[in-house]
Amino acid sequence: MNKNITAADSEAEKHIVPALFRGLGLLEKIAEHPEGAPFSLLVQETGLPTASVYRMVETLEKCGYVKHSVDRRYRISRKLLKLGSLSYGEHSLVERAMPFLRKARDLSGETVLLGVLNGQEGIVLACVDSPQAVKVSIQVGHHFPLHTAAPAKAILAMLPEDERSTILKSIVYTRFTAATITTEKAFRRELAEVKKRGLAFDRSEELDDLRCIAAPILNEGNYPVAAVWCSGPASRFNAAKEKSIAKIIQQTAGEIGSEP
Repeated sequence: MNKNITAADSEAEKHIVPALFRGLGLLEKIAEHPEGAPFSLLVQETGLPTASVYRMVETLEKCGYVKHSVDRRYRISRKLLKLGSLSYGEHSLVERAMPFLRKARDLSGETVLLGVLNGQEGIVLACVDSPQAVKVSIQVGHHFPLHTAAPAKAILAMLPEDERSTILKSIVYTRFTAATITTEKAFRRELAEVKKRGLAFDRSEELDDLRCIAAPILNEGNYPVAAVWCSGPASRFNAAKEKSIAKIIQQTAGEIGSEP
């Protein structure tokens, strides 16, 4: 029996790329030290030649998977969290979220949606319509601007600073209504408030009669993979209703994020 296992292992090893195998092992070693691993410790723990470890950490850093501090302590970067978030595939995310979206719709009486960032825009992945005669109804696949939409704000506020900055600098801050935020500086202030609250608002910033309240959906690494939000006509979103919806939406985001 042991002989068969050894033979199988030997066969499998023929197809392994040694440099990649060692590089991934090094990445795992770095991940074991969230406070940062000195270069000398990485050499010691991997047992590899100093020159080999140096080339590998330089390659990992060049690809954005590792970063180092002034004192040359190596840490894994946020890029790995971003890659991990891709395991939340759009299809599986929608399937997982639908029961919670319907529950939020029933509790709020308003339309509830799910969306993600898609390049320099946001995109709607799911929409559960309000049962009311006057309601917001948005098609799946609809794109929305980042500087006005509550779901975009909810996601952007929770992104790592380097990712957020890159996106903010690419936005064209088009004015749609008198309430639209039209500068990066003002938008940064808005996102700082969103991060404190854990909630984002669209107070008629794209359409005069539209209000939205959104919360980010976070994965295990606290990375924002999507947002859930409630939309309705401004005439129904008084202070009491906003407070009620905010609680529902935050709870819904937490439930979707914790669903395996």
